[in-house]
Amino acid sequence: MVPASGSPGLRGFARDGIILFATRIVRMFAYGFLSVILALYLAHLGLRESAIGGLFTLTLLGDAGISLWITTSADRIGRKRMLLLSALLMIFAGVLFALTSEFVVLVVAAIIGVISPSGNEIGPFISIEQAALAEILPDSQRTRVFAWYNLAGSFATAAGALASGGLVQLLQAIGHTPLTSYRVVVIGYAIAGLVLVLLFLRLSICIETSAKVLLPRRLGLHQSRKVVIRLSALFALDAFAGGFIVQSLLAYWFRMRWGVEPAVLGSIFFGANILAGISALSAARIAARIGLINTMVFTHIPSNILLIFVPLMPNFPLAVAVLLARFSISQMDVPPRQSYTMAVVAPDERSAASGVTSIARSVGAAWSPWLSGALLQTAFISVPFFLAGGLKIVYDLLIYRSFRSLKPPEEK
Repeated sequence: MVPASGSPGLRGFARDGIILFATRIVRMFAYGFLSVILALYLAHLGLRESAIGGLFTLTLLGDAGISLWITTSADRIGRKRMLLLSALLMIFAGVLFALTSEFVVLVVAAIIGVISPSGNEIGPFISIEQAALAEILPDSQRTRVFAWYNLAGSFATAAGALASGGLVQLLQAIGHTPLTSYRVVVIGYAIAGLVLVLLFLRLSICIETSAKVLLPRRLGLHQSRKVVIRLSALFALDAFAGGFIVQSLLAYWFRMRWGVEPAVLGSIFFGANILAGISALSAARIAARIGLINTMVFTHIPSNILLIFVPLMPNFPLAVAVLLARFSISQMDVPPRQSYTMAVVAPDERSAASGVTSIARSVGAAWSPWLSGALLQTAFISVPFFLAGGLKIVYDLLIYRSFRSLKPPEEK
């Protein structure tokens, strides 16, 4: 394993690192901004719950296909070029979602474009950005910087959710229809894609791979292929479980179960994402003591137990309290997971490794929103919580068994 250190990279971090943090903030604000109202917007366009869930499934499947090509080509064609292309696809999706109510056109936008129904990271952005950050950082700083990177994203998602709920409430209070107020948010999502284009144009050559020889590869991988495939299979299981409770469907569940207004939903997810961001930041300190794999597993299991308890609460305040408790530890596994993936592959495989594992997560998460949407039309509206929590615990046990002996360089 070749460390991602060296003076050129460290000199480049001040400029490129700031830009990459800025793009993360803009993008995650847009994802949080959209996710609170997306299911409600589609419902006002006339889509049934099962159609909404199906559209979300197609969104994630399309994301997987586009991301597979972009991320596995980024180290060869150029990370900056692929980030710019990804931002253009985000604009494409936002514009089409804002302009049409035709289901077929929405499906095309969902498959080809980049749009987030969950409020979480989606598309090829994070894979390439993480590879770029790993390129300009020494191993000893990787997990800590990834923790701050995730904190910035969580705070931005929280701010986006709060702004979305407040804006929709304000527009409706001054006389706009719910559909118009939701469409304004979708247009804002497309504008965020334009901001990303302007930021990505300022990145330097320091973010590109420093490897001098590109070995024969499939999916952009060579010596780390087996490890990446094993990680991908487990990450797909985790994402499949998480897809049952994507933020848009979670907001819809609260609306159905308790009649919660959009502004209140925005406030809930603002608090949830703030707590999630803080939990991600604490992960670096824990990982330094007990290791990356142990941190991933031992913080994730309690989070999933809390998730199972959310629908069992007898009233709205208790359900929110348990949900927020869950979010307060839910992201502790994310920086260690991202850092671990970057640590156990060669430098010129980082974009591809992150991309393949992210795509596996997208494919895994693609099917469960459709199932969850179907369940929301029945009396079993709380079953998605039990499925999500139970399957995530299975993932935790499997990844601990499979990878506890494979240490990253800083733990050897």
